[in-house]
Amino acid sequence: MPFAPLGPVDLYYEEHGSGGVPLLLVPGGHHTIDLSFSSVLAPLASRRRVVAVEQQGHGRTADVDREPTIDALAGDLLGLLDHLGLEQVDVCGFSLGALSSLELAIRHPHRVRRLVFASGFVRAGGYHPDITDPDRWATSTRMPTEADFAAMRREHERLAPDGAADLDDVMAKLGPVVMNAAGWPDDDLRRVTASVLVMIGDHDFVTVTHAELSRDLLPDATLAVVPRATHNQLMHRADVVVPLIEDHLAD
Repeated sequence: MPFAPLGPVDLYYEEHGSGGVPLLLVPGGHHTIDLSFSSVLAPLASRRRVVAVEQQGHGRTADVDREPTIDALAGDLLGLLDHLGLEQVDVCGFSLGALSSLELAIRHPHRVRRLVFASGFVRAGGYHPDITDPDRWATSTRMPTEADFAAMRREHERLAPDGAADLDDVMAKLGPVVMNAAGWPDDDLRRVTASVLVMIGDHDFVTVTHAELSRDLLPDATLAVVPRATHNQLMHRADVVVPLIEDHLAD
C-alpha cells in the first residue's frame, strides 16, 4: 500500500485512472476514501488521474501525537503533492476535507487549479443548529444515521493500523477542531485563485444561506445545491454530483 512519508505522519493514498489534470479527493471526518467517494471515484477516474487520500487518524493513516488542525492537515496535502511531484491539481474536498482543501488553496494558490468545496464552511456559524446543539442530535434528520455511524466504526476497525485508538477517541480529538473552527478572514479568501464549486445537499450540515455566503466571498465561485441529499448522502448522489464536478473541472 502506498504511503507518503511526511515526517509527522505517513499519509495513505491511492491512485486511479490516468490523463488530464490530476484530481485530489479528500474525504470527510471519520471517513475513509470509500465512505466518502465510493460512488463517484470510478466515473471520475474514467476520465483523468485521481489521487485519493486518507487524512491523519482516518482509515489506513495512523493518528499521531499532533492536533489535527486544518492548517496541519493542509500541510499534509501539500506534502503529498510534493511527494508525487504534482505541481498543480484540481481538488475535491468533502466536509473536513473541504476545509483542509480550502486552506491549501489559500496558502498555495498556484497548486490548486480548481476546487470542489463540498459541505464546507468559511465562517463559524455555517452549520445548522441541529448539528451544533447536542439536544437536537437524537431527533435530527440531518445527522448521520445509525447505519452511517456503524459504517464509520466498521471501516475504522477494519483499516486502522494495529494499536490505533478506537473511533470514539479519534472523534473526541477531531470534533473540537471542526466545531471550534473560526473560518477565514475575507483577505485570506480573496487569495484563492482557483475556480470554486461550492456544493452542499439541500438537507446538509451546512445551511443554504451559508453556502451562498461562501460563494459570494470567494473570488470565482458558483453554487450547487443537490436535491434530496443529506450531508452523508451528498457524494453518493452520483447521478447529480458527477456531472456537476466534471462540468466544473472541464477545460
